[in-house]
Amino acid sequence: MKYAIVTFGCRVNQADSLALDEELLARGGEPASPELADVVVVNTCSVTATADQGARQTIRRIARLNPSARVIATGCYATRRAEEVRALPGVVRIVGNTEKERLAELVGAEAGLTTAERFAEGDGACGASIRPGVGGRTAYTLRVQTGCEEHCAYCIIPSTRGVSRSVPLAHVLAHIARIEAAGFREIALTGVHLGAYGRDLTPASSLAELLQRAAGRHGGVMLRVSSLEPMDCPPELVDLAADGAVAPHFHLPLQHASDRVLARMRRPYTRAEYDGLVSRIRLRLPDASIGSDIIIGFPGETDSDFETMLSYLADSPLTHLHVFPYSDRPGTAAAAMSEKVDPVKVKARARLVREAGHALTERFRAAQVGAVRPGLTIEDGSLVVTDNYLKVRVAPGLPRNERVRVRIVSAGEPMRGEVVSPRSCRSSPPVSVRANGVPPPR
Repeated sequence: MKYAIVTFGCRVNQADSLALDEELLARGGEPASPELADVVVVNTCSVTATADQGARQTIRRIARLNPSARVIATGCYATRRAEEVRALPGVVRIVGNTEKERLAELVGAEAGLTTAERFAEGDGACGASIRPGVGGRTAYTLRVQTGCEEHCAYCIIPSTRGVSRSVPLAHVLAHIARIEAAGFREIALTGVHLGAYGRDLTPASSLAELLQRAAGRHGGVMLRVSSLEPMDCPPELVDLAADGAVAPHFHLPLQHASDRVLARMRRPYTRAEYDGLVSRIRLRLPDASIGSDIIIGFPGETDSDFETMLSYLADSPLTHLHVFPYSDRPGTAAAAMSEKVDPVKVKARARLVREAGHALTERFRAAQVGAVRPGLTIEDGSLVVTDNYLKVRVAPGLPRNERVRVRIVSAGEPMRGEVVSPRSCRSSPPVSVRANGVPPPR
């Protein structure tokens, strides 16, 4: 059976698709393009109306180019609007998020695949059915948690993902051991509300405990942490990054810098609290990357609110931004709010914030010129992703999935560097040869 997986949205969806890919390979499936596959799994996102639209367009395109393909839709959009997705051409099955753990079994049943044997009480497919380079992947994204019990006014995800559920710590450690044995040298841990990891377990655990245990057992891989809510980034996690056990790469969604808008969004922190966190990280880790998400045009956002945000971003320790124009999600508190912002104004504001984010990125890149950073070769080996998440082009000749140290020589696009030595990223600390150029904590 030939299969294809099309993934939309967040790292959690990417991790779910990677796990599905591994299981289908173990069951004897053959990966193919959607145009040639017998079964196509479309892992949908519903964070914005644009994401919904993208999934619909993709499913229609698959049906047009490959009329015999059986489409199985899963993910947040398929969960939230099951009947709407079921009515699209070629769709033969909807697998809601609550059934995602059985996705490989359900896809296998649709395709007539055999069931692979399991080991360690469900810790993964028997053997290493996936390895670095398969499907274009060099680093492995591992989901350790799903669900969310926060109540942000704009977000539909809690209703599509359910309550917070963590993978037991022992199972995560077994997964990491298997992934390392398969040859992966970098693992990104992800979750819908990753910072809530372990709170629902008995006995309770935490993300910091998981990282400490994993770093102690598996020094051969670099651990990277996906997006964290600001209130879920404790000093212990920053210390782990400072000690080299975790990549110095943080993604901490701010969403807005106006306290008035943050309150309307139901975000459980103030700008001062957020700024205190990112400033402490910058003080402890001068060369860390610190990314953030920003929502533009939330209902009630005034010109003054927007100017407050632009002013904060310009002097912040952040290094890159993901900018999202606000989109009504039916069923959320924000969708029922009045004072919607004019779309033309939203578009103009989003452009200004993207420009501010570009300036932050340029400043960070320029500050890294001359630094020596550990990293991992990806693609054909001529691109290195550093521990602080910079993509640096180097001379060809190295294989993919090689741990190297690279001296950054140019901050342009693409950044360029020269390999100093193919030494392990954990063997010695990075070397910074100049000030990082990021404003000190205020």
